[in-house]
Amino acid sequence: MTSHQNTQTMKPASAAKKLGVYLQATPAEFQEGVVSRSELNALQADPPEWLQELRRNGPHPRPVVAAKLGVSVSGLARGGVTEALTTEQIDALKTESPEWLQQERATQAEVRKEAVRIKEKNAARADVPRRPRS
Repeated sequence: MTSHQNTQTMKPASAAKKLGVYLQATPAEFQEGVVSRSELNALQADPPEWLQELRRNGPHPRPVVAAKLGVSVSGLARGGVTEALTTEQIDALKTESPEWLQQERATQAEVRKEAVRIKEKNAARADVPRRPRS
């Protein structure tokens, strides 16, 4: 009996998410087809011009926008940013530095500090030998 290996495929939305690009900005043939794991690996290893352009100038999906602004995706929503933004629009927001962006960056910094504190606390707890319960 010979083993038959199926090619693993994904929807264009999943592939776009893995590539970090906004699906609606990708070429029609990408949006309409399915992407195999090997095609995705090839796109990541040697991105075509359209993919390089999207990564460079956008429009970028919200998780990428949030990362570039140093806030959470929820923070973007609280700030009223619900659509994909281009690199130019992101740079303009950074320059303007509206109050909501400053506040969300401060919130994100606190979240990161708390995550580090918890990690250190858990690491210290793991180093302490436990006494047997009686």
